[in-house]
Amino acid sequence: MARTVARVIVDALSELGVSQVFGVVGDALNPLTDAIRTTDDVQWVGCRHEEAAAFAASAQSQLTGRLGVCMGTVGPGSIHLLNGLYDAAKSRTPVLAIAGQVPLTDLGSDTFQEVDNDALFSDVAVFRATLTSPDQLPLLLETAVRNALGRKGVAVLTVPGDIGDRELADDRPARFSLTSPTTRPEVGAVRRAAALLDRADRVTLLVGKGSRAAREDVLALADRLAAPMVLTLKAKEGLEGDNPFQVGQTGLIGNPAAASALEDADVLLLLGTDFPYRDWYPKGRTVIQVDTEATHIGRRVPVEIGLVGDVGATVGELLTQLTAREPGSDGARDRAHLEQARARFDSWREGQARLASPGHDKGLTGRLRSALDNREHGIRPEALAAAVDRAAAEDAIFTSDTGMATVWLSRFVEMRGSRRLLGSFNLGSMANAMPHALGAQCLDLDRQVVAFCGDGGLSMLLGDLLTLKTHSLPVKLVVFDNRRLGMVKLEQEQAGLPEFGTVLDNPDFAAVATAMGITGIRVTDPAKVEDAVRTAFATPGPVLLDVLTNPDEVAVPAKPTVEQGWGFAVAKMKEFVRSHSGDGQAD
Repeated sequence: MARTVARVIVDALSELGVSQVFGVVGDALNPLTDAIRTTDDVQWVGCRHEEAAAFAASAQSQLTGRLGVCMGTVGPGSIHLLNGLYDAAKSRTPVLAIAGQVPLTDLGSDTFQEVDNDALFSDVAVFRATLTSPDQLPLLLETAVRNALGRKGVAVLTVPGDIGDRELADDRPARFSLTSPTTRPEVGAVRRAAALLDRADRVTLLVGKGSRAAREDVLALADRLAAPMVLTLKAKEGLEGDNPFQVGQTGLIGNPAAASALEDADVLLLLGTDFPYRDWYPKGRTVIQVDTEATHIGRRVPVEIGLVGDVGATVGELLTQLTAREPGSDGARDRAHLEQARARFDSWREGQARLASPGHDKGLTGRLRSALDNREHGIRPEALAAAVDRAAAEDAIFTSDTGMATVWLSRFVEMRGSRRLLGSFNLGSMANAMPHALGAQCLDLDRQVVAFCGDGGLSMLLGDLLTLKTHSLPVKLVVFDNRRLGMVKLEQEQAGLPEFGTVLDNPDFAAVATAMGITGIRVTDPAKVEDAVRTAFATPGPVLLDVLTNPDEVAVPAKPTVEQGWGFAVAKMKEFVRSHSGDGQAD
């Protein structure tokens, strides 16, 4: 019996190991969702918003390396996928989006809900095509999947409403056969890089996500070079725990030890990172960069030697080329640069630990104590993040909303053991933490998944809390409820502007969760944070922990400037004057 278009697509997804498809049902998708209904090993996860579906598919792809799949029906349904698909595209992870379309006979007539999907997805997708005949399968599907997997991006296959239930005249199984080759740099370039590193007095490594699979070789290289290791946020996973060379992150969410390690180096070695913030690279340093993408070499900072290849293979070659300089021997490499960086990092961490102490504010006296008493009360977000770190499982998956929630996760949650980390770290979207967690939890109901949610981000896709409830997904949502768009507030104040437009009139999120049938816990007392976190993690099923945090808590960047400090002071004075003139924002 000949298979339908829908059956061919769903059978292929099953063959590819796709376990869930996320989306919202409707018209053009009906043949496809019905095929999923009758397929044992592919589950339909109905979401309340297609954006959440795309984020969930992106999360699954990033965690597994396999294809993530989402669906949106005709017109608005497909449009709603865009932000989540951009997250996948910017994260360079393979996702297949199946988009509904009006019937073929109506294409081009500007009929109800008609949108040109091929134009709509032209920027976000590495491949896009509209299925106009059953005879295009399975070839068109194979092409879409190969592009998504091979080019690590988004592929969009549009299926008109009158195509899905049509049968193929010449049916055959889909064939995807894909391998991931290991690339190695040119031998002469490796020798030049090794010679340059041998001559250097102070080397610092800037290590990114592309190094995670080569952890042992990267640590061996850091030891050989006596080099401190600055980690990008995405390199926390896999490289932060049990690493005597790492000194945390740089950039706005970073710390002064990491900034100094970069500034003090005479040679900077970039491993598997496309760290985009040019202002945070030191000026005038000799730079060696290792990346699988030739187009990434030198696009953030001028590069002396570019090595195009996998980090593991490249570092392995470098280790064979570097001169052995054993500690204690003549010509041994001076380890002062590494030791100073680590000492600065340890000192900074001790200060951060004091901030996370529930009794920190009580220990302050005088005018500062009085100022704290007069501000809007709230729990220190540092204390909340540190409590989560202590209570979470060693194999927990963390997701984080863009903004201050990511700052606190970066500084207070260690990616030790087999912990995983997801965030919209390239696109920088709000509202990603909860749907990322949704996708992650679907992969393994027995693994702990913890979402660091900003109150602004959570509000955007609040309806998909019901998806967690419907599918009994035991995600633990930790809400940093500071009643603010906190990162925007900080940006405004650093620029000398008074806070404006950032105040959020939030509901009691715990009560909202309870009304949805989800366990809700609200915390307003700093002394109860630790117990509340442990209770939330011990409670079966989904839990929303709503913690009222201090909206005035400031995350000092790695290299605060005089201009930023002056701008902050000016902004605070303006806010003070406005609040006493009756022209302030309503809190």
